[in-house]
This record gives sequence, structure tokens and C-alpha cells, in this order.
Amino acid sequence: MEKKHTRGSFTGSIGFVLAAAGSAVGLGNIWRFPYLAAKDGGGTFILVYIVLALTFGFTVLTTDIAIGRKTGQSPLVAYGKIHPGWNGLGLLASIVPVVILPYYCSIGGWVLKYLSVFLTGHGTAAAEDGYFTGYITGTWQPIVWLGIYLFLTAFVVYRGVNKGIENYSKILMPILLILIIGISIFSLTLTHTDADGVVRTGMKIYLVPNFKGMTLQKFFTVFVDALGQLFFSISVAMGIMVAYGSYVKKETNLMKSINQIEIFDTIVALLAGLMIVPAVFTFMGTEGMSAGPGLMFVSLPKVFQSMGAAGGVIGTIFFLMVSFAAITSSVSVMESIVSCMIDKFHISRKKSTVIVTV
Repeated sequence: MEKKHTRGSFTGSIGFVLAAAGSAVGLGNIWRFPYLAAKDGGGTFILVYIVLALTFGFTVLTTDIAIGRKTGQSPLVAYGKIHPGWNGLGLLASIVPVVILPYYCSIGGWVLKYLSVFLTGHGTAAAEDGYFTGYITGTWQPIVWLGIYLFLTAFVVYRGVNKGIENYSKILMPILLILIIGISIFSLTLTHTDADGVVRTGMKIYLVPNFKGMTLQKFFTVFVDALGQLFFSISVAMGIMVAYGSYVKKETNLMKSINQIEIFDTIVALLAGLMIVPAVFTFMGTEGMSAGPGLMFVSLPKVFQSMGAAGGVIGTIFFLMVSFAAITSSVSVMESIVSCMIDKFHISRKKSTVIVTV
């Protein structure tokens, strides 16, 4: 009984759905999805992604959560409980979050840095060529912001499943959704007239699949990008959803909750692209869309600058929203590691969180 109390559980299906959706809706959706969509032809990438999400993604997500709920254990222990020969799978699934967490906190630090820049009214500086490269190649600033981001993540995990993860998800996820919808609607209103007098909007290039010039090799690239994005986006096959599933009460309608998680995640991913890709294309054309992983940190500040006085406010709201999304995801990654330590080594949550953070 003491061990079960230490692990905690979600108080209901709403808390579980919002927490799991918070895990899924993170940098994978708001940072990675738009730049892959921009790279792979917008609508074509989206079409492939949706098909994969409804088939392969749904199956793997259901499997992960079901394993967690059935065993009531973290991935390090859960797979071995299902079958003694699967202990190796549990170890592998537990290593993945350990590898991901520092990487995630590094990018999360970038987001907090840009939030601070826009909050202090220096958004124009962020739009200058070389600003992003100068920041990430610096010595101390990236480490300091990484540390701040890591502390915020650890604080939520330290407080536990219901007082920390569930409570903060119930607050952050609705705010996040409102901000995403608001910025998406604003993005759709943007138009830009280029030097030749042609009015540019980015809606068509983002949503309409374009198979012109599509070869088997190009399609394979789009397919691999969409599949990789799916794993990154809904947090499957990396122990995270097994850990969250272990906190779900037996009376929770699992299929209904999983459907809600997938719908929430896919809608947010599409809206994230709708926020970013049309705006970047409208103001910067195809050149702005070729920024790759730096799309959010290189092209978007230039877009905000193009908006005039409103750009600073929109930029601040945008990076505040991305900060919320990033933290809900990194919390799930850290929680997966912490839950493994609790179940395998019977260490308290607070000690486990401190060890993982250090």
C-alpha cells in the first residue's frame, strides 16, 4: 500500500487525457511538425501523417497505455510482468527517455530564452541574421536557460502525479489550446503583396497536397519524416505512455481516452502548422520555409517583426504558449525515468526526482 501511495494515480479520465495530451502536445507538434510540413510539401506531409496517426499510431498508443494500466508499473518493470522474456524491451524503453530529456531541455531552454527576449521588448534583435546561431553557439547562456527549464520540469514532477502533473496539465492545456486557436486564426488573416503586386497567402501551400513531381524516393522521404514525427509527437515506443498508463484507474474507459488523446494531439499539430507555415510563407516565401529546425527561431521572429507594433505582443504570446507545451512534454519524459526508479529501486518520488535532475 505504501508503494502504491508513493506512485500516485490520476484522479479521473479528464486528468489522464489532459496529462497524456500534454505529453503528446509539445515541441514535437509546435517546433518539429511545422518545419517538417514546410520541408515536405505541406499538404502531402499532412495527408501521410494523418493516415499513419489513425492506423499505426493509434495501435501503438493503445498498446503502450494498456501495458501500463494492466501492470500498474513503469516501463522498466511492466514489460517483464507481461512476459519474463521481455525484460530487455523494458530496459530499452527506459533508456530512450534518458537520452531524450537533455536534448528536450536544451531546446526548451531556447524557447525560454526567446520568451525572455520578447517579454523585454527586444524581439527586433531576435529577427536579425545570425542571432539564433550566435545564441546556440554561446558558452554559458544556453546552459543557464537549460538549467532554468530543467528546474521548472523537475518542480512539477517533484510535486507528484495529481498535485503536480495532473493539476498543472488541467491549467496549462486549456490555456495552450486557446492560444493556439487564437494565433492560428490570426495567421489565416495575414496577406502580403510582393514586389510584382502578387498577393501571397500560405493557406493553400500548407493544406492542399501537391503530388506534382512526386517520385518514389520523395514519397519515401515524406513517409519516413511523417513516421518519425508520429513517434516523437504522441510519445509512443519510449516508455512514456506506459508510465502514464500505469497511473490510470481501472474504471477509466481506455479506448475513449485514447481517442481523445489522438484527436487532441492531431488537431494541435495541424493548428501549430497553421500558425507557423502560412505566416512564414506569406511574409518570406519559400526561402523562409527552408529554415528547417530553425524555422521557429529564425523565420518566425522575422515574421513578427514584419507585423509592426503588434509583432512584439504576438511574439510574446507565441513563445509563452510554446513554453507551456514544451514543459508539459518534458514533464512526461522525466516522469517516465522517475517512475522507473520508484518501481525498480523503491526510492521515494522526491529522491528519484532529485537524482534524475542532478
